[in-house]
Amino acid sequence: MFDPDYPYVCTMNRTLDIRFTTERSDLVEATMPITEDVLQPVGLLHGGATITLLESCASRGAELLTDFEKERCFGIQANIRHWKSGKTGQILGQAKLKENSNGTQTWEVAAYDQEGDVISNGTFQTKIVTLERLAEKERKRQERKALLQAQLRSQA
Repeated sequence: MFDPDYPYVCTMNRTLDIRFTTERSDLVEATMPITEDVLQPVGLLHGGATITLLESCASRGAELLTDFEKERCFGIQANIRHWKSGKTGQILGQAKLKENSNGTQTWEVAAYDQEGDVISNGTFQTKIVTLERLAEKERKRQERKALLQAQLRSQA
């Protein structure tokens, strides 16, 4: 079972050495070192690593809003603009809750270099879904699958 109290054990966070420094349901901050593992072949910070840091921050915020006895949270949309890159040091990722409505959260996200300059920013959306709704969706998927299989057998 996923344990939201231990976000560092998540494989991606551990792999990129993402460390949470502020964890509130309306604000999450984390750092990530710029190592050779997160560089593009030309030696600059890979935008995908930066997006992963920002998604990790927003997702952690959504986890803090989720009742894991009854719900699960998912990232559903990222809109990130890259402004500059980095080569060394570490970056700070930040997700601020902008809106929380009908189970969907919009986070303002930004990544900063050690000088405080914005590397990337944008928005990230998360959604909290009840386990009941997830079970209903799975039941419908299974019904559609069985119907399709029956149609394929009848055509054979």
